[in-house]
Amino acid sequence: MNKIAIVTDSTSDIPENLAQELGISIVPAILILDGQEYLDGESITREEYYDRLPTFSPPPTTSAPSSGMFASMYQDLFQKGYDMICSVHAASTLSGIYNAARVAAEGFKNRVTVVDSGQISMGLGFQAIGAARAAAEGSIDRVVETIASVRQRIKVVAMLDTLEQLKRSGRVSWVRSSLGSLLKIKLFLEVQDGNVLRLGEARTRSKGILRLAEMLENLGPLEYLAVVHTNALDDATNFAEQFSPLVPEIPLIRNVTTVIGTHVGVRGLGFVAVKAE
Repeated sequence: MNKIAIVTDSTSDIPENLAQELGISIVPAILILDGQEYLDGESITREEYYDRLPTFSPPPTTSAPSSGMFASMYQDLFQKGYDMICSVHAASTLSGIYNAARVAAEGFKNRVTVVDSGQISMGLGFQAIGAARAAAEGSIDRVVETIASVRQRIKVVAMLDTLEQLKRSGRVSWVRSSLGSLLKIKLFLEVQDGNVLRLGEARTRSKGILRLAEMLENLGPLEYLAVVHTNALDDATNFAEQFSPLVPEIPLIRNVTTVIGTHVGVRGLGFVAVKAE
């Protein structure tokens, strides 16, 4: 039976204690402030970062970890006695992280399997969590099958409170053409197979939260649930409490990584749900 390590990146938003419990190794993405590079999750807390985000000038940018960072992580895991590695990462259409991992994996022949999750935040995180639980069986095929199963059942929806950061990021092409009429509304987005889809909008935040709840209710029985936000803890906590009876485990509440928040802006609120099999 092979000893299999699971690697992901910090955009997965997996809580540190859960990553440690499951033995998931996390490579940090890069945040760039005033020309200086910072490892995601270090030097500035998420709460402080979002408090300051609207005032940063020039606006922050983000970058993928280097392939060398991944190669170093893989080498360290093999030295610790692992036989194989499954490295699962943010959607390749939205980030260069997957490609950096893929390049690093080429130096280890067939011992590293790199997977494009097609997702971000806990949409990626739940795939890595599923992979870590399957890794105990010692089969890389079983790990990859589990990732695919979770991916097929994931729903990632977010309500943006502001479109300013998304406009600046340039990551979503359709935002630029329709921005003028959207500035004052709350926009709904879904991430699906690496694509960012527009789900409509609400005139007010309160109506938007009700619509989020309606979308979640319509999914039916759930295996996992995370409520994600960018410095909207009160709303996120209330939302998680409302839906905790629907899932076997207590819903996770995650103030999302600064690398994602840089593009979606402050006071965003959303959910990542994995439908039951």
